[in-house]
Amino acid sequence: MPIPAVAHASSLSRRLLRGLRLFTAATLLALGGTAAADNLTSVASGTLAPLPAEATQPRLLVVDGRDLALSVDGAWALAGDGKTWQPLALAPAGAGADIRMAVNAGGQAWLLRGGDSDSSDRLQSARLQGNTLSLGRTLALPATLRQAQVTALGDVLYVAGTGADGSMHLYRHALAVEGGGWQAQPAWPAAGRLVALQGQKGGLYAVVGDATGDALWRWTADNGWQEAPAPAGHILPGSLRALGQAHLLMLVRDANGIGLRTFHTITSAWATLDAPAMPADAAPLAIAARGNGLAWAGADGGMHYAEVQGGKHLLGWLDWSVIVIYLAGMIGIGVYFYLKDQTASESEFFVGGRSIPFWAAGISLYATNTSSISFIAIPAKAYETNWQYLTNNLVAVLGLMFVAVWIVPLLRRLDLMSVFSYLETRFHPAIRMLASALAIAMQVGSRLSVILFLPALAIATITGIDVVWSILIMGVFTIIYTVMGGMRAVVWTDFVQVFVKMGGAIFAIGFIVWTLGADFDGIREAAMAEHKTKLLDFSFDLTKATVWGFIFLVVFDVVLTFPKDQVLMQRTLATKSDKEAGRSIWIFAAIMIPGGFIFYSIGTALWMYYKHNPGRLDPLLPIDATFPLFIAAELPPGVTGLIIAGIFAAAMSTLSSIINSVATLLSVDFYDKLAKNPTERGSVRFAEIMTVVVGLAGMGLALVLSRYDIHSLFDVSIELAGLLGGGFAGAYTLGMFTRRANSPGVAIGIAGSIALTLVAWSLDLVHPYFYLGISILLCIVIGYLASLCFPAPARSLKGLTIYRQDAT
Repeated sequence: MPIPAVAHASSLSRRLLRGLRLFTAATLLALGGTAAADNLTSVASGTLAPLPAEATQPRLLVVDGRDLALSVDGAWALAGDGKTWQPLALAPAGAGADIRMAVNAGGQAWLLRGGDSDSSDRLQSARLQGNTLSLGRTLALPATLRQAQVTALGDVLYVAGTGADGSMHLYRHALAVEGGGWQAQPAWPAAGRLVALQGQKGGLYAVVGDATGDALWRWTADNGWQEAPAPAGHILPGSLRALGQAHLLMLVRDANGIGLRTFHTITSAWATLDAPAMPADAAPLAIAARGNGLAWAGADGGMHYAEVQGGKHLLGWLDWSVIVIYLAGMIGIGVYFYLKDQTASESEFFVGGRSIPFWAAGISLYATNTSSISFIAIPAKAYETNWQYLTNNLVAVLGLMFVAVWIVPLLRRLDLMSVFSYLETRFHPAIRMLASALAIAMQVGSRLSVILFLPALAIATITGIDVVWSILIMGVFTIIYTVMGGMRAVVWTDFVQVFVKMGGAIFAIGFIVWTLGADFDGIREAAMAEHKTKLLDFSFDLTKATVWGFIFLVVFDVVLTFPKDQVLMQRTLATKSDKEAGRSIWIFAAIMIPGGFIFYSIGTALWMYYKHNPGRLDPLLPIDATFPLFIAAELPPGVTGLIIAGIFAAAMSTLSSIINSVATLLSVDFYDKLAKNPTERGSVRFAEIMTVVVGLAGMGLALVLSRYDIHSLFDVSIELAGLLGGGFAGAYTLGMFTRRANSPGVAIGIAGSIALTLVAWSLDLVHPYFYLGISILLCIVIGYLASLCFPAPARSLKGLTIYRQDAT
């Protein structure tokens, strides 16, 4: 019999889901929207130049991005236009007869070679230099393997095959480890012939077949080998390849013939692509990857290809109307505050004249904290994994209670505009400027660029507009209203943006629940079986995001060092009094948990939707583009525009806050200190110029990010924040919680913590989520011990520590 509280919670959950379904259904009826069911991607197929007549029993390889054909009698490379085969020389000559297959790892190709047609005993590196295929370094296998297959995960090679004892063997070789060798690994627990081996983003996939069909086995570091859903047919040898960040592509033979299929590694769902099928008895002679698809030599002597193509989803006039109205509204707020006070003082521009209501400041705190990382990357993270990162929100709320009572009132009483002014008063002007410079580097390097790039990726996914233009449009609009309206414009645009983005997020969840209909309960049970809502991990594994890691992080990053974040603190400094500053933190904490559940629920809802509709995925898009893809391809007109406006809101609220705060630091901490004759008007004018400069710098870094294939921008932002943000954060703990810390000791602590954290990062010792906490702890320990080597502070510490009776 269920516990009454649990039963009540379950009943409440069901009522909420019914309410979401009814609301979404009513909205869709009004808009005339329907859910799509066809495949989202298309397949381009055709023929290439036929193989040379001399290419008997060919093997197709990819080396340095070129398609090669090898046979006993020679080697050829396919021209870029696919119309001719160009003869290749082999160095050393005649070395191609025993080459089985190729794999790319560590930035170069590796060829699997052996003594006869069924055995392999070594790997050899290869490069295509002009019209010569040059063979280089040799890696001898630990044993001769029959029916061997080779693949790679990053710069780690994996090779598997049948050993002399008749059992299956699996070995790995890390190319980045100097002097490292082959290491035996446990193989999958199933009998049968190894058909294919393929790595794909953190997982290893083995196809094992027999006369009845093929089985698919998956290995991950967390779960070891587990059997995945079978392909219901036979996967053709040589056709299995990775596609994008989370798909496998292959040719599968079943009773209907030979067709092109994908396997989605996140939802474990199969999809059959819309491509012409081949007769079941028309097996290709050789198969290799080509572009975003496959190429094969047919029994008819011809070369054929099939390539996956993603679609673009252009917006309609209704969507654009919603977006234009939103953007015009944001600019209008900036214009309003600009016209209201064109001669703003430092206090007006930087902290809104200290007249912001606590409830508006609290909502602005939440808006700033829930950036495009929350709106795009967090749903993508929950979609790919589970809810473990939500633990940070739960623990952080407890930390914010301490901050509201002790930390914020202390700093609010000092009447600051830059939080780093405290470090000057407590320690030395050089400590203030060093910490401020590191904070600027962290905000621009780890947050501004990532937060600007993510919505640009979303816009490009949805509209087909190039990412570069999306970044430029986003950046320019944000710069305009931020430079015009100062802190007041930032806070009140944040206030509006919270409602825009949360409304869009809730509708997206309701739409998925409505779309799944009668299948919802079954798919929800599948999500539970896959632990997609797993929240708490109490293990002591430092390489994972565990409860202990989040507690460790919150203690050091929130409880002890909340003041280091100028972006958040600037809102509390803009309130009317010490009491209202504390209340703004309580508002922030009250919104954080339900808001976090909404964004993580989007990720789980996306998993459920694409588990049921795998053909609606675009294998060519990165995982971080999953929610934007859903918005573009599935939602009805008007709603798509509203949620795109939510993406804008998520990004622009944080972008404007970061730009304004960094401009404040540059003006207050550097212009006012270094200029020969600083004036208040000059300081504001300098801040306005820096607003533009900082915005342009963030846009430039976002453009750099757009050139790289980054698996998870959420992880990147955490990693950069830890490396850049912890070095100075511990200085606040030393200042507020100790009387003994002094200037030289704190300077040594900052430098030492940065250096040691970089060492931990280079050696990959712990999960990236620990970097910030480790850096802060190192700064506190090193800084305090170093302070003992110098005289204690001689100045009065009254009002600068949490102690009521301060030493003098």
